Amino acid sequence: MQKCGFIFYLFMLVAAVSVAQHETKGSDSRKVNFLPARIYHLELPKPNPHSQIIHHKGYTLSYNSTYNVADWVAYELTAEETIPVVKRENHFVPDPLLKSGSASNNDYKGSGYDRGHLAPSADMCYSYETMEESFYLSNITPQVPSFNRGIWNKLEDQVRQWAIDDKAVYVVTGTILVKELPTIGYDRITVPEYFYKVILDCAGPGIKGIGFIIPNQGSQEALQHYAVTIDSVEKVTSIDFFYQLPEDQHRIIEKTVDLSKWSWTTTKNHIP
Repeated sequence: MQKCGFIFYLFMLVAAVSVAQHETKGSDSRKVNFLPARIYHLELPKPNPHSQIIHHKGYTLSYNSTYNVADWVAYELTAEETIPVVKRENHFVPDPLLKSGSASNNDYKGSGYDRGHLAPSADMCYSYETMEESFYLSNITPQVPSFNRGIWNKLEDQVRQWAIDDKAVYVVTGTILVKELPTIGYDRITVPEYFYKVILDCAGPGIKGIGFIIPNQGSQEALQHYAVTIDSVEKVTSIDFFYQLPEDQHRIIEKTVDLSKWSWTTTKNHIP
């Protein structure tokens, strides 16, 4: 990335995060008391015509063949699905539904990066099929080990706790992709500089949303430090999340985030 473009990108990211953190409690935030929306596949972002959409049993993903990683993976996570039924496999394989070329395990060998999940295996532990799908390489990205095993793992645990607390949540996880990022391996797998999650609680009595943008590096910060509005994530990804919501809900939920409405205690639920 050219220097001016890189600085502009960082400026836009910092500005979006800054705005989000100051919009946690506006006048509109008190009005978010809608009944849950009954919408089929509400978790799916508006599709990108240049990416391949792949539907698996446990999640749907949008694969970006330009960068050889997914733009996003999306799924609903229920409280029941957080209860481990099968053990973690650690068997990374190509996605059989991916039309374009896939990453290989050799791309990661000796790279110094973890094979990091977007849809974590602990969210897919409720059946053998979903567990196997979570290890498709289309769902994997290069992650700095201290990020993957630290702050990112902490966020994954927190989302599972929210699924338990709120009975179900919609989750979208992905990469922030810009030109001239570093790559690894023969297949030139892009190494994202930032990852994001957006979460929608649609269980009622009201519904609420929250986003996170976290750099691909180790961190000792609290998760709240990285909390942003969903609008902020949309600005840096150009992805329209939860677009099927009625317009009044969509507008208010995505421009506000009230940290006091979310619990911040995690329950470890790793698969034995």
